[in-house]
Amino acid sequence: MKGAKLAADEVLPPDGALPPPWPARTVMIDGAMLHVRDTPATTPGAEPAVYVHGLGGSSQNFTDLAGLLADRFDAQAVDLPGFGYSDPSRRYSIAAFADRLIGFLEHSGRGAVHLVGNSLGGSICVRVAALRPDLVRTLTLISPAMPFLDPRRTAQGPVLPVLALPRADRIIAWGMARMTAEEMAEQVLLACFGDTTKVSEQRRAEAIEEIKLRYTVAHYSKAYTGTLRGLVSSFLRAYLPGVNSQWRLAARITAPTLVIGGLKDELVDPRVPAQVAKAIPDSRLLILPGVGHVAQMEVPRLVARAIVGLLEDVASHDRTEGLPLHP
Repeated sequence: MKGAKLAADEVLPPDGALPPPWPARTVMIDGAMLHVRDTPATTPGAEPAVYVHGLGGSSQNFTDLAGLLADRFDAQAVDLPGFGYSDPSRRYSIAAFADRLIGFLEHSGRGAVHLVGNSLGGSICVRVAALRPDLVRTLTLISPAMPFLDPRRTAQGPVLPVLALPRADRIIAWGMARMTAEEMAEQVLLACFGDTTKVSEQRRAEAIEEIKLRYTVAHYSKAYTGTLRGLVSSFLRAYLPGVNSQWRLAARITAPTLVIGGLKDELVDPRVPAQVAKAIPDSRLLILPGVGHVAQMEVPRLVARAIVGLLEDVASHDRTEGLPLHP
């Protein structure tokens, strides 16, 4: 593990008007529809990249970051099964999500990609990078939801006892129905951001529209509950013998990796990113004071600079070793 390098701010596009959500399309993977947003590359040498969101999020969580990196990445952001506009899934485990992501990467046929995951998406990407190193060029993990001993300490803590009930999804749906979309959006922003004043009115309006969508999707509460159960299961398995431990998988990752964490993260223990970076052999760590759970949304330029720094570090190493820059 070493400290992350930040590229100069000047290498990024200048600040301008916030882009709307990127154009979307649908892809059929294993008989189910996956909703994907494309951020077209702005230079001919851009490399393939894929963004993976967290629990309750969507592909729109990467709108700003994808725009900042469009000169380097020909990128796609997916809605995980059961979230955004994607079809629901029969299973909501980390393994099931990883299998679907691998199916998408294989279907795309673009070879190894720069894989970027936030929260749940980070945990999924850990499994993909460990099991299919041929599909991952570099790995960036933003507040990855890797196992820690006491998840009750997080903002998700009050929900955890409900998971033991047989109809937990109905209880969660009932709780959602008692709040307006605006009230729920405010709760989500407070839980995810270290400083909610950094949320623009445009992004706040988009968050409200996404929450309104949840109210119209019958499977959402089941997807949310099933995924949270899957995460808790991965936490329990992490400290038991066997190949499904997320920590053992992390130790197998060979891709150059950047791990980013916010010290005001209320959803993942702020100590976890350093533990993840320590577990992954070729890792770089960036800790951000005052930042919450979704650094790519709260401080997208800083995250983009760290990712460019990772790319520059890898390119420098490849030149030193005489390796081809494009696998």
